[in-house]
Amino acid sequence: MKSLTLTLPEETNEQDVKMAVAALLFDKGILSSGQAATYAGTTKREFLLTVGNYGVSIFGETPADLSRPLNE
Repeated sequence: MKSLTLTLPEETNEQDVKMAVAALLFDKGILSSGQAATYAGTTKREFLLTVGNYGVSIFGETPADLSRPLNE
């Protein structure tokens, strides 16, 4: 496993950054939902409930997929 160290401004919400990184890695298929939840320091259920706030679908659809008419 690789390690990365970030230096962030003091006022940065560390939990929000962890969740954003976990969401991105989950979206790219690098981490499973369980692994992403562990990284973010949350439960798998909470991760799946909140990952959409970061623009990530738990179903793998993109915003373009969702905006297409159903008969296509």
